[in-house]
Amino acid sequence: MLSIEFRIISLISLSIFSMSIYAQIEKSFPSEVGMSSVYLNRATQRLQQHIDEGDIAGVTAAVSRDGKIVYFESLGLMDIALGKPMHRDVLFRTYSMTRQITTIAALILYDQGKFEMDDSIQLYLPEFNDQKVLLRSDSLDITETKPRIGDITIQHLITHTSGLGSRSSRLYRENNVRDKNISLDQMVSNAAGIPLFHQPGTEFRYGIHATILGKLIEVWSGKPFEEFLNEELFSKLRMNNTMFWASGNDQERLTTVYRPINGELTPHQIESVPFYERPTLIEGGVGLLSTVEDYLNFSRMILDRGVFEGRRILKAETAGLIYKNAVPEKAMPIGDRGYWRGSGWTWGGFNLVLDSDAYDFPVTEGTIWWDGSAGTRYFIDPKQNIIIVIMAQVSPSSGGGFRENFSRLVDASIVERR
Repeated sequence: MLSIEFRIISLISLSIFSMSIYAQIEKSFPSEVGMSSVYLNRATQRLQQHIDEGDIAGVTAAVSRDGKIVYFESLGLMDIALGKPMHRDVLFRTYSMTRQITTIAALILYDQGKFEMDDSIQLYLPEFNDQKVLLRSDSLDITETKPRIGDITIQHLITHTSGLGSRSSRLYRENNVRDKNISLDQMVSNAAGIPLFHQPGTEFRYGIHATILGKLIEVWSGKPFEEFLNEELFSKLRMNNTMFWASGNDQERLTTVYRPINGELTPHQIESVPFYERPTLIEGGVGLLSTVEDYLNFSRMILDRGVFEGRRILKAETAGLIYKNAVPEKAMPIGDRGYWRGSGWTWGGFNLVLDSDAYDFPVTEGTIWWDGSAGTRYFIDPKQNIIIVIMAQVSPSSGGGFRENFSRLVDASIVERR
């Protein structure tokens, strides 16, 4: 439980935030888009309860429908020790929510004819020419291998079916596949030097694919990965607060990550290289800092089928692929427990809800979404025309179920279902 003093600070910060945010963002009444303010108010109260109970230190969340913001709140603190209130412009570590940004950047180059989805990555990254496959997927002996059958394609990278593994796997850790102190080129070389966990296209294995895709973006565009993102996505979507590291004054906006230890939220550093230092390894899978508002902008473009504020970012046909399952039939289903049983993975790098009954919180089939390992999550629901973005900083990311409870109350607020 948090102290009485902390609760008072949280409530004060809520009041201050509410006055500032409504002055800066045009906000529609929920009733104008078929939603209930009663349940959205309950969502705020439930988030505050999670703060009071010590599940999270603070949170920012937003909901839009039909292109209108109906909810945008910040609660609690971004730094407990300093008493700094959470606010709209706070920077969050998005971790795996970086993957969709990278994939959409690749789709921009797909629209330019730089590659085809069935292209072998060896065409662009010859390091993968002689890669083999482990005899057993749980083996740590990289000398026990069998020949690879077929090549890794771009489709395999996008859908996590290439045979590459997770950045946290023991095999990759022991062989320095992913280290923040090595370059992207070295990381690609290291990954290519380790056998695949399974044959390409046969299994779904969540892993380092988007970081490899980041290197391909450099090859296709002829520009550094982060430069391409800035020019082709962030500047065009007004994502002015999305970056790979916080420098200068931006460091003051970087939230503290907390871990609950003995009932107390304790500062916790997940990465070996802090996010206020430029990492040597720029990762397309986990590296970005961002804000709720920036992800709202990104999501608006996705929901509007590749158009943002009248400007086309993706061709309409390509934008449609973002909602289609791209996992090869051999690799379905992508999991055997929880929401994985009812999910696919799209050409846009999103989890796709195929069977809502597999989820323990309400979600519409056809929704695309994903989250990050430090407490962030977002949904794009094309049927209900709703976007939800919620961000906190807690590890493990469960935070007492604050994201799921928020989703339940937002769903309950939908009066007019489509």
